Amino acid sequence: MWLGLPSVTANATSTVAIWPGTLGGVWGFRRELASADRRLLLFVVPSTIGGLAGALLLQLTPTAVFDRLVPFLILFATVLFAAQGPIQRRFRATVADESRGSWLLPGIFQFLVGVYGGYFGAGIGIMMLAALSLMGLTDLFQMNGLKNLFALCINGIAAFYFMAAGMVSWPYALAMAIGAMAGGIAGAGVARRLGQRTVRHLVVAIGVAMAISLMLRR
Repeated sequence: MWLGLPSVTANATSTVAIWPGTLGGVWGFRRELASADRRLLLFVVPSTIGGLAGALLLQLTPTAVFDRLVPFLILFATVLFAAQGPIQRRFRATVADESRGSWLLPGIFQFLVGVYGGYFGAGIGIMMLAALSLMGLTDLFQMNGLKNLFALCINGIAAFYFMAAGMVSWPYALAMAIGAMAGGIAGAGVARRLGQRTVRHLVVAIGVAMAISLMLRR
């Protein structure tokens, strides 16, 4: 957006640019996915349908309206990230609930996460971990593998829709894709040296700064 792209185009472009990176996340947890309950793979359906619905909704949103929404969406994702630990602990404390066999509400929730993910995307990971916790899952590695698979579906269908609809600025998408891959390789080492707490504080600070700057820009 700071380079002059309309907000809707910028959002579609970033979705396409970042999507290939999610493939690595799925591959990294392939063992955990192989041992997961096969029924959980059915959540690919609400994820994909929701992602497509979110992409359609983004296309229908006037740029002026999305301009006003973006700072608050970024702020929401930042707050969600900051509260990730307490949220996960809260949902892990509920996994013994007797209703853990009911997947209807988590399925509806996953569809809504898909809509949000196709529309904007940031913060869907912690939402999906919460839904999986409600279904009784306790293996965090397995939950992360499933989360990455569902995110691959959500962002993938949205990315393909944006490409088909001509909503992507390809020069920016290619530059971002290269930067994302390089950052993914180099960032892991940097993050380990800085430590989880420092990285978390940096991400929150950047998110808040971005939200405020976009509010002032308007």
